[in-house]
Amino acid sequence: MLELELDFEALGEVFSTTQSAPFAVIEIEVEQAATFADRLGVPVRRCYISDPSLQARIAETSVSARTIVGSKLPGRGSTMAGDFGEILTALFHAASEHPGVVLDPKKWRLKQDRTKPAPGSDVVQMILPQWPAASADDRIICAEVKTKSTSGTSTPIASAIADSEKDSSRRFVKTLNWLKERAIDTGLSTISIEQLDRFIHPVDHPEATREFRAVAVICASLVADELIGVVPPPPSERALIVISVPDLKETYERVFDAALLTAEDVEDVA
Repeated sequence: MLELELDFEALGEVFSTTQSAPFAVIEIEVEQAATFADRLGVPVRRCYISDPSLQARIAETSVSARTIVGSKLPGRGSTMAGDFGEILTALFHAASEHPGVVLDPKKWRLKQDRTKPAPGSDVVQMILPQWPAASADDRIICAEVKTKSTSGTSTPIASAIADSEKDSSRRFVKTLNWLKERAIDTGLSTISIEQLDRFIHPVDHPEATREFRAVAVICASLVADELIGVVPPPPSERALIVISVPDLKETYERVFDAALLTAEDVEDVA
């Protein structure tokens, strides 16, 4: 996540843990959410296309940076909400692990259709403290993320738990192999084939830790109702994390608007 050039120590102060057992509830204050457009616009843009790649596309196509970035970002609606929930989860993990370094393949860069979610497990991140040497301290996090920004019949917590079970059965392994195929085909700038193989072929390395997480990113005004009757999964199987965001829909729309606007800064540099 270092390529996002985000201050993860400062970002960690955004996430306040109000409950840690039997599952975690993380709250973001109104004042903090109000700063997200300024703080996260550039990092969110970089989740979809790196600055060097954007500069190269500008040079190769003579198309404006804003047009190129616009072709990557999702439009308003469920996909934007879902992407924001995934990105916020990835940032939360990175801030929680700081000063440790979290490696993330940025699956949002691999979309073939910006109007749809990226395939496979939602968030896959690696912590490899002694790399290039594999060690028993290596960890891989796989999170299933559900987002609810407006009132309705969806049940993000129960759905996140149910779909996280799919990750721990087969989907996680399929996602790692899909990422390796992408690495061989077009290349991944943030994770190497060797790092993927460290988890694809675990018997060839010291035993690592796999952590499965069910994450629900919910508008703060809806959280209380969504928490009623929650039955968390056994902690030994997966962690349940609920992240409360004030005015979630307005917050993520402002962030994505900022992500598009900041493309012009890259064009000026190019």
